[in-house]
Amino acid sequence: MRKNVLVAQSGGPSPVINASLAGVIEGCHHFPDKFGRILAGWHGVEGILTEELLDLDAQNPEELKYLKHTPASGFIGTCRYKLHEEHEQEFQRILDVFRAHDIGYFFYIGGNDSMDTAHKISLLARSENYELISVGIPKTIDNDLGTDLVNEQGSIHSPLIDHTPGYGSTARYWATLAQIANQENQAICGSNPVSVFQAMGRTAGFIPAAARLSDPERNIPMQLYLAETDHSLESMADNVNQKLKEAGRCIVIVSEGFDTGALGAVHDRFGHIDYGASESTVAQRVVNHLNKSGLAVRGKAEGQIPGILQRSTSLYTSAVDLEEAYNVALKSVELAGKGEDGYMATILRNPGDEYSVFYDKVPLVEVANSERQLPSSWITDDGLDVTDDFIKYARPLIGKEPPHIFFENGLHRFARLNPVFIEPKLPVFELRE
Repeated sequence: MRKNVLVAQSGGPSPVINASLAGVIEGCHHFPDKFGRILAGWHGVEGILTEELLDLDAQNPEELKYLKHTPASGFIGTCRYKLHEEHEQEFQRILDVFRAHDIGYFFYIGGNDSMDTAHKISLLARSENYELISVGIPKTIDNDLGTDLVNEQGSIHSPLIDHTPGYGSTARYWATLAQIANQENQAICGSNPVSVFQAMGRTAGFIPAAARLSDPERNIPMQLYLAETDHSLESMADNVNQKLKEAGRCIVIVSEGFDTGALGAVHDRFGHIDYGASESTVAQRVVNHLNKSGLAVRGKAEGQIPGILQRSTSLYTSAVDLEEAYNVALKSVELAGKGEDGYMATILRNPGDEYSVFYDKVPLVEVANSERQLPSSWITDDGLDVTDDFIKYARPLIGKEPPHIFFENGLHRFARLNPVFIEPKLPVFELRE
């Protein structure tokens, strides 16, 4: 008997999150005898709670062809609304919505918090004997989902996931940005010898580390300050001045999680620091400290914060990342079709020098709220760079060719979809502030 499908997205959007959404839609269409109507939660779990459900079957199929190549989450939206166990009425409300609309399959695209939500919904449905298949689809540009990538012997080992969709594209963005920044810094170093760039990544340094992919031979005078290292503003000033004495200029890539003291932090609903909304930024703190301490050469330090551009600029999308985001969603549909409840579809790397992956499943309970950092063995002894092992790991993820991008009148041609909502059946539900 056919059951309806509900898909939702959560957390910060990525350049390829809609590729996973497209994978769910197209994957379900391949099995019309199993999957019924395809619905989407408007702005993630918030839309499920408020019963604002988009009818994806009402969309123009010609427009859906562009969805895979449309960045971020502009169509169905995403959210930062964390479900806590003490809010039992919210979980019950979700199940009530599922019952009201005959939802038998739930796909949640997101990071570790989202996998925790998908797991809890699965457990609740089982406890109430409601037939539901809940499957997670990984997404996070931070690449911090799962467990450590290196085992005690120093070899790559990740039983949960090798890398998350979204990271490859953001890594390509930073590799390209570092190339461009080097040209700019080389040109303007007479007046601004130090260029500081703040990269996303609260506790994991995978994103700033990707800047090294621009220069694996290490010819660019660049220093990386990762969240995993114990450098301070003082040691940074010493290191930068040493580089200025050697090269006359320096590019500093600093993680937003680098400790510069209190930032007047603002937290999102997941409880994470929202660096983009806090009173001050790491980059500004670094620039201020370097200029106040004094540089070893003439001129001043300057800073830039790319912000959300690193997760929404489709020009830098990795073709590899795009296909993997789509394929891992197809894997999630395959799992659901086989009745595999309580799993996340995952990407694992085949052994060998030639890069290739395979798609598998891991229990949601093992992924829920997991968090990993850049392995210490991938960080140089001085804590200012990453090793060749990291380059070997990350280089294939950014791809060798640019992705296919649709243009119209010189601008991006994104999917033009209409927010068609289904008729609600339940009483109005008020969200927490």
